[in-house]
Formats: sequence, C-alpha cells, structure tokens
Amino acid sequence: MKIESLKKIISSGESITVEFKESKKKLNKDVYDSVCAFLNRHGGHLFLGVKDNGDIVGIDKDAVDQLKKDFVTSLNNPQMLNPAFYLAVEDVEIDGKTILYINVPESSQVHRCKGKIFDRNEDGDFDITNNTNLVVDCQVELTHFFT
Repeated sequence: MKIESLKKIISSGESITVEFKESKKKLNKDVYDSVCAFLNRHGGHLFLGVKDNGDIVGIDKDAVDQLKKDFVTSLNNPQMLNPAFYLAVEDVEIDGKTILYINVPESSQVHRCKGKIFDRNEDGDFDITNNTNLVVDCQVELTHFFT
C-alpha cells in the first residue's frame, strides 16, 4: 500500500477496522486477538510500531526481521490461531521510522485465538466465546458474506 494511504489511515485513528500496537522490540501479547477479531468481523488494518494515539514510534531496526518471522510463524500455529491463516507483513518507512503493516481480510470461517473467539467492536477486541448469540451472529454474518 502507498505510504500516503497508510498515513491517512493512521491519522484517522483506531476504529472497527484499524488497530495500533507499539511493539518496538517484541510483539504485544494481544496482537493475535486483534488479528482474530478482524478475521471474524470485516477485516482491518493492523499497524505495529504505532502507539494507541497514532504516534509513529517505529520498530527497532534490529527487531524488524524477527518480529515479522514471529508474527507469521505464530499465525500458522493452530494453538495460537485456529484455523490458521496466512498474512503478509509489509515493512514501511514513514518519517524515518520503520513500521509493520498487516492487511487482515475478512475470513469465511470463525477463528479462535488461544481457544477464544474474538470479535471487533469500535476500536476494541472482545472475547465472545461464551456468548452463544454473538458467536452464532458472527457465523451467520460470515456465511452470508461469502455465499
């Protein structure tokens, strides 16, 4: 994606389709919750190296390759994300700082992260595992979208 488009998304702030994680040297623990929620909702844009308020702090240069590797490896681990889902991680330089950008599409399946089902609402990820009505709504919405 073009840098100007990414800057515009970042300047709009977090939302139902945008999430920021600081992740300067390592991945935030809840980054996969957000991926799961985006997959289960309408998809979204995930930015690593950006604070919740939209400030670009960047990823430490010596951590970029390892963060990308850790992210992709974990997505293919069924104990982390089930069913597994492949996502590309793009490193982008903005204002002299490297961030990681992941475009997460809407999936045709309901995904679990560490055994929990997450959904996206406004700018947060919510565990809906024990709310049968919300899980069914999620499945019905995905089924209608992909049929």
